[in-house]
Amino acid sequence: MCRQFKVSGRVQGVFFRASTRDVAVPLQLTGHAINMPDGSVEVRACGDGAAIDQLHEWLNQGPPRASVTTVEEIATTCTHPDRFTTG
Repeated sequence: MCRQFKVSGRVQGVFFRASTRDVAVPLQLTGHAINMPDGSVEVRACGDGAAIDQLHEWLNQGPPRASVTTVEEIATTCTHPDRFTTG
């Protein structure tokens, strides 16, 4: 399964993407975390549904320097990349 999230707040310049990868990889998730022009971070996670749920829960707080205000789930097609990137 694949799910995509838009994470808003103070999420750029606080190691959000790298921290997301550090959480996703041990959960055996693939996908990406990328900065968006509007200041949000787009996170796509593919893999086991329970693991994606764990990542989703973590996204609501993020790393220590982040200040997450919203995590919005966005409809996406299911692709299965072979790794998790921070493009």
